[in-house]
Amino acid sequence: MHNNPLPRLDKYPEIRTQLLGLCRLKQGDIWVDPVFGHKVACMDASDTASIIALMGDDRAALAIHDPPYNLVAFETRSLDEYIAWSRQWVSATISAISLDSSLYVWLGADQQNHFQPLPDFMVMMREFPVQARSFITVRNQRGYGTQKNWMAVRQELLYYVRGNPVFNVEAEYTDIPKTLRGYYKDVGGERTENLERSKAETIRAGNVWIDIQQVFYRLEENVSGCYAQKPLKAIDRIIKASSKPGDLVIDFFAHAGTTLLAAEIAERRCFTVDIDPVFCEISIRRLEHYRQTGRTGWQNGHAFEHELQHVNSYRTRPALDKNGTNDGAKKRSAVWQ
Repeated sequence: MHNNPLPRLDKYPEIRTQLLGLCRLKQGDIWVDPVFGHKVACMDASDTASIIALMGDDRAALAIHDPPYNLVAFETRSLDEYIAWSRQWVSATISAISLDSSLYVWLGADQQNHFQPLPDFMVMMREFPVQARSFITVRNQRGYGTQKNWMAVRQELLYYVRGNPVFNVEAEYTDIPKTLRGYYKDVGGERTENLERSKAETIRAGNVWIDIQQVFYRLEENVSGCYAQKPLKAIDRIIKASSKPGDLVIDFFAHAGTTLLAAEIAERRCFTVDIDPVFCEISIRRLEHYRQTGRTGWQNGHAFEHELQHVNSYRTRPALDKNGTNDGAKKRSAVWQ
């Protein structure tokens, strides 16, 4: 079986450094798709001037953002610094969306640290000309457990609107199964509940999504090397509910290029941004890969296989402590072959 994935690039900066030489964009560059007019930009999402230059006269009907929960990959900042940075990229987003538009933001809530950064971010959002519309919870199929707490299996998705944007209710009928019984009442002298009375086998999506499969290596859409990939099904649901064919969708944290690909499939244009040239390149290659093969990812492969044939990402070597001595532990080391 084909098995040649990249390890997580946030944990292997030496691999990211090697991949930089294969990237067609550097800071400030914009790739314009010759087929459908998408744009991929290598720039800072918090730089309003750069975002305005990217947008030109265009304004988006929908923004879908999945910002790093610790500001940027490979680096952790204080909560105050994170909120100050968030204020900048939200301001840039407001400059890029139309007067009637929707904004979705994925954001973490660390249950071991006062649920940060979620509550402070939600308070900060009161400063902007948007209205909170919903708080969506997406259930992961797998989570991280603990002996002294409930297993964490959810992701938080905030939904805001500006003005009076489109919301396509009919697009929201899904394959979500009926899982809860209830709402009992008498019909024809017999006690019935909701599963019996409704003819449909599925329900329209509410603000708790239980049908979304977390992306992992066995799925076709998997993009190895990425560490925060969102499922295509979730992004597709958002795009179809909150935009129309031909609308412009923006995503200022491209990462695995999921919003770009979902917009392509749903016949929307997408302008997407990432500060890291490697993730810009992965996003472009994922779109090109889909057009060439019809496949949505690389599953057990990776985006750079044509240039770099094999990677052994599980070779171990003794880890060294700060004094340069072997502490007896093992550290995984990725080595190109």
